Amino acid sequence: MERGGRQVLHDVTFEVPRGSIVGLMGPSGCGKTTLMRAIVGVQIVKSGTVTVLGEPAGSPSLRRRVGYATQAPAVYDDLSVTENLRYFAAVLGAPRTDVDRVAAEVGLEAQRDQLVSTLSGGQLGRVNLAVALLGAPELLVLDEPTVGLDPLLRQELWTLFRRLAERGVTLIVSSHVMDEAGRADRLLLMREGRILADGTPRELRAASGADDLEETFLHLISEREEARTS
Repeated sequence: MERGGRQVLHDVTFEVPRGSIVGLMGPSGCGKTTLMRAIVGVQIVKSGTVTVLGEPAGSPSLRRRVGYATQAPAVYDDLSVTENLRYFAAVLGAPRTDVDRVAAEVGLEAQRDQLVSTLSGGQLGRVNLAVALLGAPELLVLDEPTVGLDPLLRQELWTLFRRLAERGVTLIVSSHVMDEAGRADRLLLMREGRILADGTPRELRAASGADDLEETFLHLISEREEARTS
């Protein structure tokens, strides 16, 4: 798969079961964002196929079924939190009552009347996440949703992710923070546009013999480098 005339992803193949949390882990620049853009249908795929909820990625029928939170928040600075949520709810055809629901789910009730331009970086990220939650999507694709957040808020968001999965929502959550990886049901570890490993946190630890997932990732990189040079 290419982006900007450069091949970014190489032979990437995987399936995601419904109602699960998949952690897409790896360092910045490894291809996570390009892969997520392909899943939501905003990245041109020159070869291969991407099927989402039984439809080709980007199909109009998926518009209300897939929620996407970009790493760089895509909301309006000159509108309040509530005004942003009302606007995007109207665009998506989501019920007006969703505005109250998603504001509460991401912990922004106290900031509802604030202009987005006055919010902190962490609050801005939560507005972006709230927009993705509008309309009760079946699939959530979240690009670095916890970046810049303090540990307590990160924990609260992962609790929300788990609650959504228990309701049957599928989540693909990218991060480069390995201490978050253990919260996912399944991990895709990426490096240089390739999937190094695919499995549960427990399976990956056992396969590498490492005590934590950061050591597991380093072990997998070392194995790959040895295989290249042998």
